[in-house]
Amino acid sequence: MLASSRLRTLLVALTLAGAAGCASLDPGGAPGPAAPAPVFRVGDRWVYHGQDGFRAPLTWQETHEVVSVVAGEIVVRVTARGSGIDVQRTERWPDPGVVAAGSVFAFETRRFVPPLVRYRFPLVTGERWTQRVRDADALPGPYGPVERYTSVGGYERVQTPAGTFDAIRLRVLMRLDDETFWRTPTECNYLVWYAPSLGVSVREEREGEYREKSDAREPWSTIRVQHAVLTLVSFTRGP
Repeated sequence: MLASSRLRTLLVALTLAGAAGCASLDPGGAPGPAAPAPVFRVGDRWVYHGQDGFRAPLTWQETHEVVSVVAGEIVVRVTARGSGIDVQRTERWPDPGVVAAGSVFAFETRRFVPPLVRYRFPLVTGERWTQRVRDADALPGPYGPVERYTSVGGYERVQTPAGTFDAIRLRVLMRLDDETFWRTPTECNYLVWYAPSLGVSVREEREGEYREKSDAREPWSTIRVQHAVLTLVSFTRGP
């Protein structure tokens, strides 16, 4: 699927930034085997330490637990608790890596049409995919849906409190569906390390920003809204 003109603009901007040493679309990593779709079972549980912000970042513990596995749906309960954060959501996955209901940015819950593809299995170095998805619960508006580009890189050995893992690096670029008359949509640049041995990410680095619209006489102000890191601290298999 080809990227829309809006997402192409983001890709071009990041490519130029990469040439200047600021960012890159190449996830990096060493060649390795393709990663098949994982198999989840009830009771699988993984926990992250999360932080977001700059001088005084918010911190929290984020727990994911598989509560149901039936034909055509995996249900995962996600709980985040920490400094000023106490939220819970339920994610519904028609298949591993595919999200019918869940989060794409922070702690929100959306119903995606079509379902969002977080991971397209098997994960193969060099693979890329682009999606346009909308929130089924959001009212129609004049601006675009969520636009998401994913690029699969190679392997890198990653140390976390949960252990050391051979993980596949993925680059995720997004434009969210939150544009208004006074601001541009939030643009996100994420780097994800996915461990095939577990079937989940073991580290994520997330950057997000938008710009305030102004008239031609004034430069647009850039507002950074996300500077987050998620690190796996534990993983346990269900019985």
